Amino acid sequence: MADTAYDADHLRQAIAAKGALAVIPNNPSRALKYPLDKHLYAQRHLVECCFSKLKQFRRVATRFEKTARNYRAVVTLAAIILWMR
Repeated sequence: MADTAYDADHLRQAIAAKGALAVIPNNPSRALKYPLDKHLYAQRHLVECCFSKLKQFRRVATRFEKTARNYRAVVTLAAIILWMR
């Protein structure tokens, strides 16, 4: 899933080569329009909202932790705090 800015034939071909379906809205200037699964694309909004809320935690946004294990732990704690609210 991507924004309209990523609507390029080479990106769509790379995605198809990996066996995935490109869920990218068509650029308004595109002559050949591709179909778009609007329901699947709407799910993207939920994921982006989650990342936005996680980035409100300073340690998550600045990636203050040096190791991947510690960063994953901080993200997990932030997610738990958001879930409990």
